[in-house]
Amino acid sequence: MDILADALNTMKTHEIAGQRHCTVKASKLIGKVLDILKGEGYIVSYRVREDGRGNKYDIELAGKINEAGVVKPRFPVKKGEWPKFEQRFLPAYNIGVIIVSTSKGVLTNVEANEKGVGGRLLAYVY
Repeated sequence: MDILADALNTMKTHEIAGQRHCTVKASKLIGKVLDILKGEGYIVSYRVREDGRGNKYDIELAGKINEAGVVKPRFPVKKGEWPKFEQRFLPAYNIGVIIVSTSKGVLTNVEANEKGVGGRLLAYVY
């Protein structure tokens, strides 16, 4: 079971339904992905809610997510290959982000390209 895929699918379906709040299971990886989405303007805010059985994130959506999903298998990307994968997963130049796990932490494709690092693809959002 992929909790990152479940979280992104929950956010996308709530956006389609016109709802501005959703709840997803909490994990460190989802927290880092939510930090990126907040920085890119796809979500307004999120907070951790403890319910005694495992924490959850309450997310306030910004209404900007058209598509979101995980990349399976998690392709490895070398530092010079970013344009190839941007064309594959994003609809157009400068629209959306690819979220990547690198040796410098969880970054967007733009940040990873600027830092000159490769990594493994996790998800895309536009």
